[in-house]
Amino acid sequence: MTSTLLSTDLPGVPVRHGKVRDIYDFGDRLLLVATDRISAFDFVLPTGIPDKGRVLTKISEFWFDKLDVPHHLLSMDVTTLPLPADADVEALDGRSMVVRKTNVVPVECVVRGYLSGSGWKEYQKRGTVCGVELPAGLRESDRLPEPIFTPTTKADQGHDLPMTFAEVETAIGHERAAQLRDLSLDIYRRGAEYALTQGIIIADTKFEFGVDGDELILIDEVLTPDSSRFWPEDQFEAGHGQPSFDKQFVRDWLLQTDWDRDSTPPELPDDVVAKTREKYIEAYERLSQRFFAWK
Repeated sequence: MTSTLLSTDLPGVPVRHGKVRDIYDFGDRLLLVATDRISAFDFVLPTGIPDKGRVLTKISEFWFDKLDVPHHLLSMDVTTLPLPADADVEALDGRSMVVRKTNVVPVECVVRGYLSGSGWKEYQKRGTVCGVELPAGLRESDRLPEPIFTPTTKADQGHDLPMTFAEVETAIGHERAAQLRDLSLDIYRRGAEYALTQGIIIADTKFEFGVDGDELILIDEVLTPDSSRFWPEDQFEAGHGQPSFDKQFVRDWLLQTDWDRDSTPPELPDDVVAKTREKYIEAYERLSQRFFAWK
């Protein structure tokens, strides 16, 4: 079993390489290819996670189909595009989405339903999360009284930075900002409610939106373990950090090494790769109630 660290090259097709996803431009449509690359601490690691790209693509496909919201997915069939004659269709299959091209809204729409990560750190110091005041006495991983919208910038390089709602309004206008906030909160609530019936807590997530004409549509990935914190509901216990369905095995292992987080990351051991792959697949199978298998 091998991982596809780099997507198949498509000669003559403009491409933008992200940390874990490659985007090919076909004019009015885009081809999003989810590779098996994995990132941690702002570095792409030299070891991939086999099938990760296909699992994340299937999770996004599941949510696009389930959520009653306009989205960019057109087809999972890459042969609907005018691919170069020598394109390796088999390598692209299962990890690719043909999507509508949009004008991307320059805001990361983060929604938090539980107190964790950087939000917990800020709360301990100031009683707020991204400037949103919260009740006193909350513990790490506590469920918030109501989900909160905590947007950030979309940085091409470096870290995304928190934005106030007023800054979002300045950037994109009052009406569009309110639409982003309300839609993000609604999608999160409905997705988190369903996931809980399958034994998964979605602690927080981030959405991206684009504009096609005058229509605001959901783009990129949606409610995956890469864009969200997934916790097993049957192991949940507030007051400390939670086990997760994402790359926690990878982060934990890296923290135990002597890697300085400023140089080339080390190769991941086989057991960490295997456990991480298992968690991604478990998340898909729980959500979809379908068995993951790939030819």
